[in-house]
Amino acid sequence: MSDYLIVGGGVIGMMMARELSTAGADVTLVDRRGCAEESSWAGGGIVSPLYPWRYKDPITALATWSQSSYVLLAQELLEETGYDPELRQKGMFMVSVEDADDARRWAAKHHRPLTTVDADFLYQKEPHLKENLGEALWMPEVASIRNPRLGRSLRQSLVGRDNVTVLEHQPLESLIIEGEQVKGIKTHKGEIRADKTIIAAGSWSGELVKPLGLNVPVEPVRGQMMIFKAPQGLVNRVVLMDGRYVIPRNDGRVLIGSTMEHTGFVKETTEDARASLYETAINIVPALADHPIEHHWAGLRPGSPEGVPFIGAVPGYENLYMNAGHFRNGLVLAPASTRLLADQLLGRTPIIDPAAYALSGRVTSG
Repeated sequence: MSDYLIVGGGVIGMMMARELSTAGADVTLVDRRGCAEESSWAGGGIVSPLYPWRYKDPITALATWSQSSYVLLAQELLEETGYDPELRQKGMFMVSVEDADDARRWAAKHHRPLTTVDADFLYQKEPHLKENLGEALWMPEVASIRNPRLGRSLRQSLVGRDNVTVLEHQPLESLIIEGEQVKGIKTHKGEIRADKTIIAAGSWSGELVKPLGLNVPVEPVRGQMMIFKAPQGLVNRVVLMDGRYVIPRNDGRVLIGSTMEHTGFVKETTEDARASLYETAINIVPALADHPIEHHWAGLRPGSPEGVPFIGAVPGYENLYMNAGHFRNGLVLAPASTRLLADQLLGRTPIIDPAAYALSGRVTSG
């Protein structure tokens, strides 16, 4: 029997397993599919909230800690596994921003590098953007990471550890409940028991604790994206415009995202979204019209009130925990979120005050 059972093999679950196993714990990680095949794979990989000043301080606190940790994490994963997560530290431009004054005040308050640059600077860095853009907001320290490769390197890091067991394609059928304790889970392959269970199942997390009579407001929010097979250098930095963005990869490919759709657990792509994303892409970078669309896909974000995740003990069960509800920022917040919960589980001083993320007072019964 493991010390910890983690339900959910996305970036949050895998980083949780990595944190706990590094501290010497025996960990079992279970996923309904393969590791990192849901929203962790589907996202864009920007290591910053979009328009970060529009989020609550608890999001900023997690994001700030995470952003500074990704450089070391990417280096460690490459050395451990040979798989490069492709962290690109090229910065992010935000153009046509209506609340730029709010952005500058936020940056000053939180000591974040954000400046206003003129069109000459913008086009010097990104000459293929649409014509006649004016000034832009520039965050030079914002990075992006190739999230499918991050998922692969995290998985490889775990399977190489003697104190980690990775179980894939085993959907949870039920929690094993004995009195007021959760002793593990049942899957179609039998029982998996542990001293403590952590729910990190993204959009499905709220559904998994409903049998306990708990209503955790985590719901799926569909996002559709596309990728263009473009040459290296067409786009070099993340560019955000009118709520959508382009993200370059090392091989030249350019992602465009993303829609926001409340469709429940429906994950199919739509022709309307495809057309809308294409229009956005060529509006930001007109030259993308000369390059083929390579793939169009959808994923389900774990939406939560104001995007503040649920991190901590599940009320009424001394050995059940949750790390879920990161909405659009799961990858951005993952290092801090997993470290914060690991600190609580291992009796360490938390990296930040955990109160804002606690489930107590934010979860209802019934």
